[in-house]
Amino acid sequence: MRTYYIAGNWKMHKTRAEAAELAGALVAQLKDGKHKYLVAPSFTLIETVAPIVRGSNILLGAQNMAPEEQGAHTGEVSVLQLKDLGVTTVILGHSERRHIYKEDDALINKKVKLALRHGLEVILCIGELLEEREAGRAEAVCESQIVKGLEGVEDLSRVVIAYEPVWAIGTGKTATPEDADAIHAYVRRLIGKLYGAGAAEKIIIQYGGSVKPENAAQLMAKENIDGALVGGAALKADSFVPIAKF
Repeated sequence: MRTYYIAGNWKMHKTRAEAAELAGALVAQLKDGKHKYLVAPSFTLIETVAPIVRGSNILLGAQNMAPEEQGAHTGEVSVLQLKDLGVTTVILGHSERRHIYKEDDALINKKVKLALRHGLEVILCIGELLEEREAGRAEAVCESQIVKGLEGVEDLSRVVIAYEPVWAIGTGKTATPEDADAIHAYVRRLIGKLYGAGAAEKIIIQYGGSVKPENAAQLMAKENIDGALVGGAALKADSFVPIAKF
């Protein structure tokens, strides 16, 4: 039986004081939550949030990391630095990294393998552009991102997939529960082909893209949707908590 996994991606929001306030509210309000939870603050906020969530049922994540352990990489943050702060999970391949910052599958794959080598859990994001969906290529795009993103990865026990249709992120548009579940089912079948039926049954596949308190329960009711990677609604306790407790 898969556990529902609700993660909040705070993106480039919050000061330290605001982050501390939000983290404290989430710890208090989710202490009796039945699912798996995570918050991923900006790099500058991780040290502030870490002691607040430590010992709670909320995991600490990061939104990205460098493809190298250390060295002359100005402006980057390494897996060693993240682990030093108590980060257990890293989000990789988010559509904003792919499409705004031009990260390709080879770079994302390098990051995935480095994170796993250091014992972190990875949330690997996949998803198609609107024009790709309209051209009937949604499944092919997601398949390519998974195959290339997981190349050389033999063990999926610390890998989560997050399906985020790019056209639904921050737009207010949401894939219908049926549309989302169809892609999730396709991804699960693909994992079965690549890694076997056991891995396909166990892997958690989150949905991301304008998840709100109003649509969370309908999305989570679908057979292949195992949680949510929440953006805008993760920035306030009064919108994230109802999703987390759907």
